Amino acid sequence: MQWRQRCKQEGGEQLGVGEARLIGLANDPNPRIFLSAGEASGDHYGAAILACLRARLPGAAFVGLGGTAMETAGQVRVVRAEDVAHMGLTEVLRHAPYIYAQYHRLVRSIKHDRPDAAVLIDFPDVNFRLAKHLRRLGVPVVWFVSPQLWAWKRRRLRWVQQRVDRMLTIFPFEEPFYRARGVDAEFVGHPLATLEMPESTRQEYALRYGLGSAKRWVALLPGSRRKEVDANLPEMLGALQLLSRQYSLEILIPIASTVRPEWVKEHADLLGENIHLVPDAREALLHARAAVVASGTATVQALTIGTPFVVVYRVSKLTFAVVKRMVRYPKEIPAEVDAEGNLPVGMVNLIAGRRIVPELLNERFSAANLAAALQPLLEDGPQRAKMVADLADARARLMPEGGSDPIGRVCDAILGLPGVSQTVGSSV
Repeated sequence: MQWRQRCKQEGGEQLGVGEARLIGLANDPNPRIFLSAGEASGDHYGAAILACLRARLPGAAFVGLGGTAMETAGQVRVVRAEDVAHMGLTEVLRHAPYIYAQYHRLVRSIKHDRPDAAVLIDFPDVNFRLAKHLRRLGVPVVWFVSPQLWAWKRRRLRWVQQRVDRMLTIFPFEEPFYRARGVDAEFVGHPLATLEMPESTRQEYALRYGLGSAKRWVALLPGSRRKEVDANLPEMLGALQLLSRQYSLEILIPIASTVRPEWVKEHADLLGENIHLVPDAREALLHARAAVVASGTATVQALTIGTPFVVVYRVSKLTFAVVKRMVRYPKEIPAEVDAEGNLPVGMVNLIAGRRIVPELLNERFSAANLAAALQPLLEDGPQRAKMVADLADARARLMPEGGSDPIGRVCDAILGLPGVSQTVGSSV
């Protein structure tokens, strides 16, 4: 009882303010669309969807959970994404009462002013629960960016079957996976695959960051969290220290919005002045000769740019053992184990349907092994040429049919929902 009272104290005062902002929207004849995204990538996609919908539905109202990008794009935020996107068990436990209160604030807003449609973007721990309430209210739900339940937590599939009207996927193998299990799914393409390449030349980039244009540049993407940087960056730098005996290198380390430069600088003394902290990962990857990328979304960035790279990752032995036991891919994802019995984890290898990029995980992730895997990618030889060709083929698999825009196809699906199409039709 005390815990629930604390929830009300932490979230209750702002609840009335959020509802007050929505009173003027309740009787609007134009469609009300609820959008929910709780992470940085989801906020970016949500902002793009909002821009598309606002152009096609000028009178619509957009509410829900989002970040600053979605608010700038026109969403009335009932709850701010930055207030609920705590990572790690201890952080979640510490903020549990506040998160609980904010979640119920979202539920109350849905019940108080029923939206005509809902768009849920990734963030499964919250969005699956919101989908349950939306379903009870008869609100049609589109889900964009599927949770990776095809790899683990397969029991959540029933929630998709019960609560989601359309699943819009960004990886090609996800559509047949869902359709075989009775879900109305569509592969719309990956937004990163349709982005224009950065426009800077190598000379411009070298001048901007004080790089030696005659040297080989290597991009390091150690992850977006402090624990990932601490676990991955030392071995990455150790490998490049070994390679620096043979090559003249410059090191590019893009700083993600969630990474503090001092986290990187704590490890950067190993290579001193040859390390350059840069703001844009895609631009760094474009100009790098090769890259080392921690497993995650950044591997898709490297794939879409076409830079040869090595996938690395390190977690605790216990976590690695548990994940290795839990991950099982369906028949729609051809995946062969390596010599140690490990399934591929790099998204690039799952997209390709075979191992086209080396993966060094846990014990295999050492400076010596990484240097050996990276060295052929720095040379003009058959191994590098084959990877470049394989990456181009895998990137093509991420392109939507007919070269259409993934975000535009998401908007098409939203506009086709009964709640939106009927509302739009009645206002014409």
